[in-house]
Amino acid sequence: MAVTIRPATFDDVPQLMALIALSVRGLSVGYYTPAQIDSAIKYIFGIDSQLIIDGTYYVAQTDGIIIGCGGWSKRNTLYGGDQHKPVEDPLLNPEHDAARIRAFFVHPDYARQGIGRRIISVCETEAKNNGFTNFELGATLPGVPLYTAMGYQPVKRVDAVLPDGEVLGILKMQKQQYPYEV
Repeated sequence: MAVTIRPATFDDVPQLMALIALSVRGLSVGYYTPAQIDSAIKYIFGIDSQLIIDGTYYVAQTDGIIIGCGGWSKRNTLYGGDQHKPVEDPLLNPEHDAARIRAFFVHPDYARQGIGRRIISVCETEAKNNGFTNFELGATLPGVPLYTAMGYQPVKRVDAVLPDGEVLGILKMQKQQYPYEV
């Protein structure tokens, strides 16, 4: 299977929205309840337009079909789409801040075939090219095994309380190439 990875565009958004819902519904079973999954799709998971504008969001595709997506950010937001974050998203300083690894979703039919790993590698390389040496992410529970295999370490659990009262467990994780100076 030939897979290409390229920057996402706003023309990709309809396919990405469908992929995100399909990914969350297909890969979160056993980690979250159906109510948590529905709530997370409504209130957290979605497109972060700033990543597309910044050119830091990528799609993986095969035969013209988007089968995965993910990105990195030089901005403060750790997780969530447009519907979940404040309007202003300040820039990070690579000298003392970690780049954010963000919004990874893979089509369930292509899960565990290296798609997420390839996109993360592209993101880490591009973040390094922009001066970042450390990385941080907010992992949903289905993503923890991938991130752990790629060298990310858990820092703390964050329980995101959603507007409808559902609580979504997220694990804050970090990967440090060079520890921060204290």
